[in-house]
Amino acid sequence: MSAGRWRTAGSALVRVVVVWAVSTLTMMALAGILPDFRLKSAGGDSVTRVALTAAWGAGAFGLLSALVWPLVVRAFLLVPALVLGLLVFFLNGSLLLIALSLIPSGRGAAQPETAVVVAAVMSAVASATSTALAVRDDNAYRRRLSRLADRRRRRRGDDRPGEETPGTVFLQLDGVGHDVLCHAVGTGLMPTVAGWLERTHRLTPWRTDWSSQTGASQLGILHGSTFDVPAFRWYEKETGELMVSNRPACAVELQRRAVARTGDAGLLTVDGASRGNLFSGGADQLALVLSMAARRGRRNRSRAGYFAYFSDPANAVRTALSFVAEVGREIGQSTRARLRGDAPRVRRGGLYPFIRAFATVVERDVVVAAVIGDMLAGRTAVYADLVAYDEVAHHSGPRGRDARKVLERLDRSIALLAKVAEHAPRAYRIVLLSDHGQSPGETFAGAYGLTLKDLVRAGCGLPVPRGAGRTKSGAEARDAVRVALHRPVPGSGEQAPDSDPVVLASGNLGLVSFPGTGGRLSREEIDRRHPALLRTLAGHPGIGFLLVRSEKYGAVVIGGADADRLQELQEVPIGELEDDRGPLTGFGPGAADAVRRTDTFPHTADIMVNSMYDPVTGEVHAFEEQIGSHGGLGGEQAHAFLLWPRELSAPVTEGDTLVGAEQVHRVLRRWLRECMGPQVPVFATPQIPRSEAEADEPFPVEGAAVRDKSA
Repeated sequence: MSAGRWRTAGSALVRVVVVWAVSTLTMMALAGILPDFRLKSAGGDSVTRVALTAAWGAGAFGLLSALVWPLVVRAFLLVPALVLGLLVFFLNGSLLLIALSLIPSGRGAAQPETAVVVAAVMSAVASATSTALAVRDDNAYRRRLSRLADRRRRRRGDDRPGEETPGTVFLQLDGVGHDVLCHAVGTGLMPTVAGWLERTHRLTPWRTDWSSQTGASQLGILHGSTFDVPAFRWYEKETGELMVSNRPACAVELQRRAVARTGDAGLLTVDGASRGNLFSGGADQLALVLSMAARRGRRNRSRAGYFAYFSDPANAVRTALSFVAEVGREIGQSTRARLRGDAPRVRRGGLYPFIRAFATVVERDVVVAAVIGDMLAGRTAVYADLVAYDEVAHHSGPRGRDARKVLERLDRSIALLAKVAEHAPRAYRIVLLSDHGQSPGETFAGAYGLTLKDLVRAGCGLPVPRGAGRTKSGAEARDAVRVALHRPVPGSGEQAPDSDPVVLASGNLGLVSFPGTGGRLSREEIDRRHPALLRTLAGHPGIGFLLVRSEKYGAVVIGGADADRLQELQEVPIGELEDDRGPLTGFGPGAADAVRRTDTFPHTADIMVNSMYDPVTGEVHAFEEQIGSHGGLGGEQAHAFLLWPRELSAPVTEGDTLVGAEQVHRVLRRWLRECMGPQVPVFATPQIPRSEAEADEPFPVEGAAVRDKSA
């Protein structure tokens, strides 16, 4: 054996001994603090005897955690991921009770509830100690990770590029607009990103399509096509079904359509990993990918990331504690907002505190751990979505205090990934980007006392409820929670009624469709059926403009003439539409092109409704229960960002604007070629991991070295 191997073995032995000693001291301290936990006989023992008993118990608990815990987690593969997270404490406490029963002479004992506390503390202490020792010597740590990655590649038979070729990590900060990022950098909320902009990275905005939401943007970024995605949710007349971007069955269909249109399985077809996304991007390494959640049976690995993460008891304990803390934080913040009388404000009760905790803690921790595992394994391309900011900003506002705190924690996650990149077996270029921004404003129902559906029914001469109803939020995290709980997701293939108009909301974009009719109704046909409808909608102060088909002009955009003469409506043929003129006044550059493109989609609604937009305040009126919204035109929601390493080529030539997710896809592809040479598109059906065993294999992480301390 070489001297280097002897040194490695010696260092490993020293780490084991130190962790064992620290765990022993921790167990002794807990025995002195907790009344229902003892490590000595009824007659009393000397300190030496107690120390030996603690050492025995700590050693037994450590071995059980290393050998039995992964097997226990694997046995619970069919248990919902969040339920497994809640069982973590009890499983860990059970292992401690077993370890105590192995101590000779029966000197170790604890009440079950006390065992849960002791096991949680010991797991955390052992993990932190192991991490501190492992990262003391960066060079040794780098060598160990490189050897681990090489062994994994040889076992899989991979022919991946080596250290001489850099990999790329695309990290999507969901819903973080360009201006919000600049403000966070300028005010010190995100020091890691600020440091990158000073030294290593550049920043540019990019403009979304009319449908400024994750379903369209991420489909375009990962699969190169946003065609026929008119909104977050829409009605398809030929099938009578509602399509919703974050429903698993709908995500599968959208991905299939994009692959068929482009002839390319996606951005990540070559040695890629997709983490926490709506779509796979053609990757064969998947975790928390919604389009895979519709698969059933043994090949469904959409939740593999949860089990790989929870297979480490310290991970599970820390995330569970952070989850509880986040629920309490949301309850406290919403209570203070209500007592202060903050406005605008939406309801934040019911299950929302748990949905927020899932998005800001569970999903964040699992996705970050998965990306770390990908980097340590030397994967070529990784795309991951962190949804925390988007979820909180919907309910607290995009520039609220709650949202700012989330940005701080996201920055710490970014810093963690940058640190891990230093130890990866190959160099990594980290690209940050967003899929859209968010625009603030009171909800349409809050401002006017009725929903868009109520207004449509009134214009059609149908009865309207006396009280304003609620249009539930369509935030991305809500259905991700249902998938994690193995609960059916409502609306997948849901049939719409045949008589009443179907009114759907996607942020401040509304869609009105009339079932039982072929294709899009024209303006003239709508007037014949419902003479007052278009005037009722376009003349309302909360509505910015409408898009409808026209027998004469192909399509027209209709809006109010001005604030004083709303009875006189403007009607502009789509071919004559111009930015910042007529009905699109104030909506900014690119608005006319975005509307014209949406008009070409087969599933554009009979009436597309965009809310008003105030260029002075930047406010819109969401048709959902959201005070920070996106999905239509107006303000910051349409302005996402792209932040890239300076060694990569500029996204567009100076003075040009990056427009649309499809163009972003082409830029990311070009960067991958710059990093790794030509990438060969693969036309394929949605991929699954190479092997089921590997999908559930724990990520190659060590202790808290790869854990986000932000909670």
